[in-house]
This record gives sequence, C-alpha cells and structure tokens, in this order.
Amino acid sequence: MKTLLLMRHAKSSWKDNNLEDHERPLKKRGRKDAKRIAKVIKKQDLIPDLILSSTATRARETVKIVVDALEYQKDIHHSDELYMGEPQDFIQALKPLEDDVQTVMIVAHNPGLEAYLQIIDGEIEAVPTAGLGYLVLALDHWQDINIDSMGDLIGFWTPKSLKEKDN
Repeated sequence: MKTLLLMRHAKSSWKDNNLEDHERPLKKRGRKDAKRIAKVIKKQDLIPDLILSSTATRARETVKIVVDALEYQKDIHHSDELYMGEPQDFIQALKPLEDDVQTVMIVAHNPGLEAYLQIIDGEIEAVPTAGLGYLVLALDHWQDINIDSMGDLIGFWTPKSLKEKDN
C-alpha cells in the first residue's frame, strides 16, 4: 500500500495583471490556509517521504509554508509537467519512484488535480485552493501505477472546513 496526498496550491493573488499565470504569488489568506493544512498533516502524522510540486510560484510558496511548518527535511522535486498537469502527468511523476518511498505529496493545480482525485477515489470531490486529499492506493510498487489504479479516500480537508471546526 502507498499513500498519496493531493494538495491544491493555496489561494493566489490576481493583484498584478502584468504577471504571467505561472508567476502569481499567494495571497495573505493563502499563506494562512497553507499553514492550517500543514497542521493537519502534522496532526495526522502524514509527513511525506517526498514532495512533488508544480514549478508555479503559488505552488512553490505553498510547499515552502508546509515544509517550514513541518520542519520537513526530505526531498522536494519541482516539475514543469505538474503545472496545469493532467492525471496522466501525475501518474508519470509517480511511476519512477523507488519502492522505499511510501508517502508522496503532490502540490499542483485544478482542473487536473481534481480530476485525478476523482479517478482514484471514484467519487466527485471539489478541491478548493489548499484542499488536501489523503488516499491509500492498492499498490506495492509505484511502477505499477496507471490510470486504472484505485484507492481509498481516507481524509479530505479544506481550509473552510478547518476554520469552521476552529469556531
């Protein structure tokens, strides 16, 4: 069994119209939301062995906040293929991983991230910014992952649902 954490980047800013989409940074709210999700990861003991991230600024900043909050010391790989990646791109990023990597976190974008969660889980889940899905995959080897690989959605958190619990 392998564990996969699928996280959408936190809320980004549209303030500067001159920036390319790839370069948009996080909003203040996005930084708070990423910290809130990092607390869940820590509380649930879901520290990944590896983080795979889009190269977009908002994804990089989301990863940095999570990494800092977790005091994460393991590998982080940034990939252009995860920027606006589709489900097949996520599969291609996971397939070459070594078997000793048990838990992987992907930080990427919709609509591809949401579509991949729907394919694995078999249910429709909307993934808002900074949303996190926790899946257990019926795999022993990453090389066996394919578009038909199914898993169980064990947990799903959004900043909004966590904020409601805080109140």
